[in-house]
Amino acid sequence: MNSTTHTINELADLLNDALSVQHYPADEQGGVYHPSTQPVQRIGLALEPFPGLAKWVTDMDLDALWLHRPWQLDLSHLPTNVGVLYHHLPFDETLTIGYNTRLASQLEAINLPQPLGYKADPVNTKTTLPKRPIGMLIDVPEQEFDYWLSVVKHQFGGYDRAEAGHGSTGWHPDSSRIAVVGAMTDALVREAAERGAHLYLTGAYRKPGQQAVDETGIAVIAVGHRRCEEWGLDALATLLTEQGSVDCVVHHQPQVIRG
Repeated sequence: MNSTTHTINELADLLNDALSVQHYPADEQGGVYHPSTQPVQRIGLALEPFPGLAKWVTDMDLDALWLHRPWQLDLSHLPTNVGVLYHHLPFDETLTIGYNTRLASQLEAINLPQPLGYKADPVNTKTTLPKRPIGMLIDVPEQEFDYWLSVVKHQFGGYDRAEAGHGSTGWHPDSSRIAVVGAMTDALVREAAERGAHLYLTGAYRKPGQQAVDETGIAVIAVGHRRCEEWGLDALATLLTEQGSVDCVVHHQPQVIRG
């Protein structure tokens, strides 16, 4: 166990910086959900409240919690000195499928990610926020499609759907560009193909992108929304351990592996 301790506010500041929350509207930034004055040496990470959460907090000797979706949390069931942090949209966009530099590294990217697509400008009359990319293009070593299936299975524990594509845009042995995108729309699929991507890696396979997939011939791997979030939890634990010198305990829910 680490000997370093932090306040809940110090950890919030660390994550606010790591997740670039200043790029989001104030009501989407996250931060401290439940304050505490207790020093934090050990924090639990979970996607949302789950049955037995209070017992888990006690059994794991946790000083604080981080939740992706805290909305159903019943604070009365937790020890009063346990602080709670949360981040929803910044976590989704930074540590799951999207413009995620940590994931790019794990996918063997040989260049800096290039932004792909941008979020629509938020309705905010007082400030102008920077554009946020929906995804990224990365160049990777040339490999067979089955190799990338195995990489995705190793990283995420499986996938929901995979199509090798067809024609010159489909994946082939000398393909070397992947689009990693946090949405699947007609426009995004076509932009990925036009910019040289042979594989479209996303969370959930969406019907609005089907015609573009058929017409471009681009290969697709849909990881599954939950798997993306679970990957993000582990990435968050690594981030906190590296930058915050805090012990992390991650709660994963069992999944049925397909693919």
